[in-house]
Amino acid sequence: MGKKVFQMAKVEENRAVNPGVFQLTLHSPDIAAEAVPGQFVMLGVHQHHDPLLKRPYSIAGTEKMTGKVKIIYRVVGRGTDCLSNKKAGENLEIIGPLGHGFDLTDKKILLVGGGMGLAPLLFAAQEICPKPLEVLAGGRTKQEMFWEDLFQVLCNKIHITTDDGTLGSCGTCVDILPHVASTGDFDSILTCGPLPMLRTVAAYAIEHNIPCQVSLEQHMACGFGACLTCTCATKNGGNAQVCKHGPVFKAEEVDLC
Repeated sequence: MGKKVFQMAKVEENRAVNPGVFQLTLHSPDIAAEAVPGQFVMLGVHQHHDPLLKRPYSIAGTEKMTGKVKIIYRVVGRGTDCLSNKKAGENLEIIGPLGHGFDLTDKKILLVGGGMGLAPLLFAAQEICPKPLEVLAGGRTKQEMFWEDLFQVLCNKIHITTDDGTLGSCGTCVDILPHVASTGDFDSILTCGPLPMLRTVAAYAIEHNIPCQVSLEQHMACGFGACLTCTCATKNGGNAQVCKHGPVFKAEEVDLC
């Protein structure tokens, strides 16, 4: 990890991109300069100490020249509801960039993501482009797949799945993963999303000897290894802290069962 920045960041934009989903743009030049795909920030959105704790948010992109840090989030509780009401010009407490990010050195990469797990993969796509890149993205319905437009300008090909079949293939990412992976001659797979999806993607990659990196999503209280609330099991029988040792791990390192 590089240096961590503790500061107040100004909200430049906080707009709805889909029902219940927002894109937040913060002005934080120090974090924009340091962040790499797969890392995250902790944001304090509390008013009168409610909610008290900062919340972790994946970085969905940066603009180093303008100092912008972008976050895409879904409103799911009190913290994200408070965040959705922040207006341009207001300030938020921010700590970051935190954690270890993706290794993007391979020549041809496949990104596999589901739901809001696509946010850190969007940042990865930004940094990988214009190298060869394909994206396998899944959601529940066509309405949820606003991600398609965001990824299309960054990748060679995007494969879409929806649970109800309203866009792309009917089913989930893992249903078409064998076909996509076997026809793409990929050097590695990067994945983020629901745990069952990660488990299946990792198992497929390990079985077919494709290097795979998984980004885990966990509840966190501090974001830098002090509170021990975000531990995960490792394959060697030990434990790792997602905020400090991850959130990105090699697939063979962590126990996803």
